Amino acid sequence: MPKEEEIIGSYKISKFPKDRIPTLDFLAVGDNKHYVKGLIEVDVTNGQQIINNYEEETAIKISFTAWLLKCIGKAASEYKEVHSLMKGKKKIISFDDVDISVPVERLAKGLNVVMPLVIRKTNLKSVKQIHEEIRSAQSEEVDGATVLGESSIKRWVKFYTKLPKSIRRFLIKRLLKNPLRVKKLMGTIIVTAIGMFGKLYGWPIPTTSHPLAFAIGGITKKPGVINDKIEIRQYLTITVLFNHDVVDGAPAARFITKLKELIESGYGLMELEF
Repeated sequence: MPKEEEIIGSYKISKFPKDRIPTLDFLAVGDNKHYVKGLIEVDVTNGQQIINNYEEETAIKISFTAWLLKCIGKAASEYKEVHSLMKGKKKIISFDDVDISVPVERLAKGLNVVMPLVIRKTNLKSVKQIHEEIRSAQSEEVDGATVLGESSIKRWVKFYTKLPKSIRRFLIKRLLKNPLRVKKLMGTIIVTAIGMFGKLYGWPIPTTSHPLAFAIGGITKKPGVINDKIEIRQYLTITVLFNHDVVDGAPAARFITKLKELIESGYGLMELEF
């Protein structure tokens, strides 16, 4: 009869990274919102071509995610309802500035850890400015749990991760009741670009506590009809989560239509200087 260690085989025990604690707490507390999910496909052929041409001409690789953030920021600035927050039980607060949280993978203490970066006023920034902000965050020195690019919040996060779970969850619940603090800490939109970490096709379903969330899937080539002719096009899969507590179906649908128009027209990429 084989010994227990022979049945189990080799394994490694690692210390749970504290950097993950705030994310898990927010997800646990945000579970009580009423989200409506949408699964869409968007033709990104034109945008991809412009980005590829820019890289060939300048040897500078522009982040595909940065371009998507630009489009999302523009659409959300026109349909503010989609990233509004509850203020108490009878009021809704809408914001002019669109602050988008995006996860950035960093090496911290020898481990690859995903940390949040909040792009402030995304609707007012160019694709290149958003791209440079993401790249800067990717090279930022970190030594533990943090929010990239936010020095004041960093200190709060480091203190927070040392607290017991019950106290942490209590603080998160208190935080989420104040829409201004929510916007300051984590923005009003989150974009999880699964495609950044692997070539995946499909519709990932995210979990979130933001009023508006995106999970960006993979790109695949499929036939499409352009000017009544069938062509091979590149389609991106996107999952969208709307908080039904603050937005109804009609404005959400108009927002998706606008976002699709922006992406398929290559919005924001013509500003790049070749």
